[in-house]
Amino acid sequence: MLAIVIALTVALSVTIHYEFLFRLTLLMPKLKIKHRQRIVLGVIVALFAHTLEIFIFAIAYFAMNQLEGWGSLQGNFDGSLADSVYFSFTTYTTLGFGDIEPFGGMRYLVGIESLTGLVLITWTASFLYIEMRQYWDSH
Repeated sequence: MLAIVIALTVALSVTIHYEFLFRLTLLMPKLKIKHRQRIVLGVIVALFAHTLEIFIFAIAYFAMNQLEGWGSLQGNFDGSLADSVYFSFTTYTTLGFGDIEPFGGMRYLVGIESLTGLVLITWTASFLYIEMRQYWDSH
């Protein structure tokens, strides 16, 4: 069951990221604004997508922490959704302060969130680089 929760959480996050970038690809050429403003818009949209993905993982942590047998988060953690979001931000970005520590099966979700965050952040960087490259090549 843990593997299913992990797979669904990752699949939902990757799908959201794909949809945001795909729709941004369709929208950007239609915008009647300067190219640099399109890039700024792209960054803002990407940050929103990443934040949404972080919240998905946070909800999984929050739920798993509430249920028996799924593992727990301990340390500077009060069991709140806000602390779950904070932990998810530090995990997704691989910042990892270490003030909250996962135990039990939840450790596997934590590990895959770090990997997922790394891949999705890199995907965003590649996307924005391609967008900027189109502008540089045309000038």
